[in-house]
Amino acid sequence: MPQSQYRARQVGAKTHEVIEYDHDETKPGKPLHILVPGGLVALASLGVIVLVIYLTWFEGQLDQNTGIVLAAILFPFYVGGVFLFSYGYELYNVPRAIRLTAIIVFLTVAAVVIVAVLFFVLAGGGKLPEGSSKKRSSGGGSKVKADIASSSASSSSTPRGSGLPGLGNVVVLGNMGRTHTREVVTEKRVEVPVAPRSIDCPYCRRSYVPAENNYACPACGAATPKELIEESEAPKDRPGN
Repeated sequence: MPQSQYRARQVGAKTHEVIEYDHDETKPGKPLHILVPGGLVALASLGVIVLVIYLTWFEGQLDQNTGIVLAAILFPFYVGGVFLFSYGYELYNVPRAIRLTAIIVFLTVAAVVIVAVLFFVLAGGGKLPEGSSKKRSSGGGSKVKADIASSSASSSSTPRGSGLPGLGNVVVLGNMGRTHTREVVTEKRVEVPVAPRSIDCPYCRRSYVPAENNYACPACGAATPKELIEESEAPKDRPGN
């Protein structure tokens, strides 16, 4: 198999050499029949990989795990397409094709990472998230409203009550320019829980407290009826008791 006379970076001369080799009927093989399909497969796979990355990490339309799996499935197709392209481009020289494949794949991955980082930085740089700005504006508006309400309440001259901690309700009365304050004591009613009362078992007439006997008669073991449970736990001043 003849060796190429040019390096991979000499694109013009190298491409012309590959075309001449493919058209020469005296030389074995058709490098363009490998180079062109391999290049198309590599470009198509790379395009789909970039689309998956965009839909997963930029648009959020795909789940992250799904995006990683799809990218991992497509990556071997991309590498295989690049190798076929390199194999035809290097005129069937396997070591040089492998080296060129590694270079192209490495540069592609580096370029995709750089573009992704720059996109993130340029798309979100210098802008606050919409939720944060709304939260800040709403918080500021609430504070202004609270200040206005407090100012109007303190500047009003009409009689009104204000609740102060530890002082009860203080009433301010205006009478001939004089101000009188009076402490209003508010009584609080505290309800004391009533201990459950005993009831008579409807079956054996044994007297017992349902709550203390797991709502069952300790003599005959019968379950306490619902109405008797309510009667036992109801307050004494409840009508009908």
